[in-house]
Amino acid sequence: MRAAVFAVVCVTASLGMHLLAGGAAVDPVAPAAAVPPVMGGAFVLARRRRGLGTLLGASFVTQYGLHHLLSASAVERSLITDHQHGGLAAMVAAHAATALLSAYWLERGESALAMLVHLLLASVLILLAWCPPVLRPVPRQVSRDGVPSLVTRLLAAVVSRRGPPVGFSVI
Repeated sequence: MRAAVFAVVCVTASLGMHLLAGGAAVDPVAPAAAVPPVMGGAFVLARRRRGLGTLLGASFVTQYGLHHLLSASAVERSLITDHQHGGLAAMVAAHAATALLSAYWLERGESALAMLVHLLLASVLILLAWCPPVLRPVPRQVSRDGVPSLVTRLLAAVVSRRGPPVGFSVI
């Protein structure tokens, strides 16, 4: 589920930045077709915690592929240049910014999730340590002739009192 949400947000952000940097309008099928591969990559990367370097590399490769997909699926192609308004530098900056934001979001999101799971596990363990065990009444062992067992008689003679002795007083 997390990978699907990330894929939709990543492709949408990439499409928005691509259009803002001067790319031509894109056929709506192209971003929809880009979501499953991005989701697959996010799913593979989400199996365990990854460092920022790994996530940056994956994000830049993804943005490179998305740029070429969005440029190839442009509805109206200019004969002069593919990047009319901002030029190539603006397009590279737009996809680089999207890659950096995606990698940072993945890294911080994974760190936040790991911290949340760690805190949740610690809380559950603390609660389990505080909970008293369930005590079941021990059945009294009475012999067949109705006389209590030796253990029962010994334990019945043990008296536990807390506090100072009854006859002792400081005042």
